[in-house]
Amino acid sequence: MKKIERDLGKASNENYDVIIIGGGIYGACLLLTAAQAGKKALLLEKEDFGAATSFNNLRTVHGGLRYLQSLDLKRIFESVAERRWFFRNFPDLVKPLPCLMPLYGNGVYRPSIFRLALILNDLLSSNRNTGVVIEKHLPNGQIINNAKVKQIFPQVDVQNLKGGAVWYDGAMPDSQKVLIEIIKWACELGGKAINYAEVTDLKIKNGLVTGVKAQDKTSEYLYEFSSSKVINSSGPWCRSLAAKFDRDYPELFKDSFAWNVLFNKPALSTHALAVTPKKPGARTYFIHHWKGFLFAGTVHSPWNNNSRKPIPDENAVKNFITELNSSINDLNLSESDVLQIFPGLLPAKEEGSDKIAVREIILDHGTNGGPKGFYSVSGVKYTTARLVAEKTLKKIFGKEIKISSPDGRDTATSRELGIFENHWIPEKPNGWETTLKNIIQNESVVHLDDLLIRRTSLGDNPKLALKYSDKYCNLFNWNEQKTSDEISRLKEFYNSRRITNLDLSN
Repeated sequence: MKKIERDLGKASNENYDVIIIGGGIYGACLLLTAAQAGKKALLLEKEDFGAATSFNNLRTVHGGLRYLQSLDLKRIFESVAERRWFFRNFPDLVKPLPCLMPLYGNGVYRPSIFRLALILNDLLSSNRNTGVVIEKHLPNGQIINNAKVKQIFPQVDVQNLKGGAVWYDGAMPDSQKVLIEIIKWACELGGKAINYAEVTDLKIKNGLVTGVKAQDKTSEYLYEFSSSKVINSSGPWCRSLAAKFDRDYPELFKDSFAWNVLFNKPALSTHALAVTPKKPGARTYFIHHWKGFLFAGTVHSPWNNNSRKPIPDENAVKNFITELNSSINDLNLSESDVLQIFPGLLPAKEEGSDKIAVREIILDHGTNGGPKGFYSVSGVKYTTARLVAEKTLKKIFGKEIKISSPDGRDTATSRELGIFENHWIPEKPNGWETTLKNIIQNESVVHLDDLLIRRTSLGDNPKLALKYSDKYCNLFNWNEQKTSDEISRLKEFYNSRRITNLDLSN
């Protein structure tokens, strides 16, 4: 197992071909792609890896069916290829996701029209299973009759039902592990990644980038790292960081708020469901069966707040619940059913809009009068992060860049990855301590929430995570005060993702 080594002093003694600021999915893919191209790369993340928008996705890998409406063929081909990349390289973490949309005979959602869309989608994605292990192959889509819809989705509204559309996408139930595995893979190829290292300054000499200064947030020590090329891939922070080190580029990131909700309710189907509230102009929502629970989204709205840690207000959550209840018979969701909210900021098409940007932005500050060797990248979708990383590195290094090993990660068992059943409890000494200690030692775990939320699946069940938090703290050999602080930090994480504090009484 390759180690993500957190040693700022050692890392500061080397010179890098490229330094990447930001450890979300885009930064992780930049690190991996640079390492695959033989470049000496360093990633610096001010918090934990994948702790912001990248963590709060709907746990799906999309192939681009939605882009048929706009006939955006380029985006479809890109999405299909990148979904295939995830299936080929993470068969232990990505699986086929059957999807169902009930059809009521309105507009493009008529069975005859949707059948053509599914046929076209299958043709455009005819290579979707190339190189993918056979048990992960995605079948063709199909139109099914009312009886079959009712069998798959018992609570479907049968009034005016004209059948259903079934297609297949990808699910990544533990997307946080996908990101960590990407970073580990990059480290195996020679890359370096350091969390809790905040870049505070860009080093410049005669208009040329020479590196960065970064503060170790665990010790407050300041370190310098040398490179002639620095990529700002800090997600919702990319615009403000670009402004700090050069000037403001509004096109980099115009805020849009996106959020999903995990409900403490059983999943409605083995299929993910595309449902639409019964009102004119309503947005279609995706209801995902995540680890047996009902996971719904995505809600999009404008964001006119400077906070980089958004959360919907109580009225917004109530409205979402009302819309879901109006979409599905006898669903009867309430605010008390909210287990966690998964909020994040995404780039919008324009200021004050809830419409998500269509394309990534790769900005060369040097050709725009800024520091030469400084670049900013702003991506949109989790699925296409690797492709954007490749485009970015080709823009920076030109023809000299060559991705020599696009495939080749070693897979692992669920237990080795730290993936446990949702109601698993750490009572019997069956090797779980060894598994977690290995993760702590090899995956740059600094805090308790790093371990439970972003290195394992143990944080998926908030009540059990908190109930047994003292046991997990014992793995770190922390003193009483440190243990108390870490448990408080974990509680704060969960309470920041709810409209009411978590009830631990049962």
